[in-house]
Amino acid sequence: MRNFTLLCAVLLSGSIAAQTYYPPLAGNTWESVDPAALGWCTDEIPALIDFLEQSNTKAFIVLKDGRIAIEHYFGTFTQDSLWYWASAGKSLTAFLVGKAQEEGFLDIDETSDTYLGAGWTNCAPLQEGQITIRHQLTMTTGFDDGVPDSDCTDPACLECLAEPGTRWAYHNAPYTLLDGVITSATGQTLNGYVFNKLTLTTGLQGAFAQLGSNNVFFSKARAMARFGLLCMGQGAWNGNAVMNDQAYFSDMVSPSQSLNPSYGYLWWLNGQSSFMLPGLQQSFGGMLCPAMPADAYSAMGKNGQLCNVSPSTGLVVVRMGDLPGGIFVPNFYNNDIWVRLNDVMCTSTATSDGTSSGIVRLWPNPASDLVRLTVDGNPVKQVEVLAADGRLLLSASNVAQFDASVLPVGHYLMTLRDGSDRLHCTPLVIVR
Repeated sequence: MRNFTLLCAVLLSGSIAAQTYYPPLAGNTWESVDPAALGWCTDEIPALIDFLEQSNTKAFIVLKDGRIAIEHYFGTFTQDSLWYWASAGKSLTAFLVGKAQEEGFLDIDETSDTYLGAGWTNCAPLQEGQITIRHQLTMTTGFDDGVPDSDCTDPACLECLAEPGTRWAYHNAPYTLLDGVITSATGQTLNGYVFNKLTLTTGLQGAFAQLGSNNVFFSKARAMARFGLLCMGQGAWNGNAVMNDQAYFSDMVSPSQSLNPSYGYLWWLNGQSSFMLPGLQQSFGGMLCPAMPADAYSAMGKNGQLCNVSPSTGLVVVRMGDLPGGIFVPNFYNNDIWVRLNDVMCTSTATSDGTSSGIVRLWPNPASDLVRLTVDGNPVKQVEVLAADGRLLLSASNVAQFDASVLPVGHYLMTLRDGSDRLHCTPLVIVR
């Protein structure tokens, strides 16, 4: 197994502001850098692009210190095409909440009913009054995420299952209601606040649109890259502070609670000792994306909308497109991208599942029928195959292989227990 090695953060941290390029606020001018000039293994780029194309990617951008090192569009998609961020827009919302707090419009430790009004949930008044904006930011409201429609923001859909702050669950509805918090607190429309605080300061153009119960952000791929570049600069753009509150920014991209240390304020965090995933009340050992730099944090959305930020390496990686299976949080797919991107950057890649010990081998993957699997070369004690929404689809005990032909084409999560009862997780892709 090859060890994954990070570039030295200490050497870069003192000079990143001076070296980073920022594109003009208007127009399409954006400096690029030749990957060969970075010392990258350019002969590996075709394999990366082929993988992205085969996985229904529409746009892919890699920034190195703000300059475009790789930019590729697929099919009829172009630099000017619009696409949705899905849940990657949650991270944008977290930034806006922090800006609203900085400007004195709100305090994230205030109760949510201050801005949403009494009766915004179906909980008892006392319990409703304990839910704060911070709970909404950290996915710890205590609502039941197993309701028939977890996107529904009507009070009848928001049932209290646990005390606020005691249960982590990925739940769209309480996140979406942060939009109402922002508009109520600031007195501005959500898109007006985006324009005033981000478009005018960074050139980030885009807008939220109502799709069913969800507010979804749409933009060009380069707009997402601008957001990633802003966050790599800790809320500063070309020397100008877009967010002055560094305490909030640091908290936003740091573990926000102990239940799921890989989650900040609506950002996914790499480099932590364990992580949880949507629809599951299980904690998995290891990093969210072992092939990604440990300091990286990610905006991740359904079907593979990705904005990865790694300050230590000066990298922003953006991916937009489709994925089969409707993955809510595509961390395994994100890791697959980084495995290939590391080859491009001539950087060795971790190959374990990210647990403290144990090498999971699953082949073939992608698969169409028979799948073989081992942990440390031994058959597994128990294996479960889960759908993107956490539903259990297959379960088997004491096996070295299983028949996956009954699974539709798509992306799945597999959990495996080895002979020592250690829990591992790995992705499974089914193709035909």
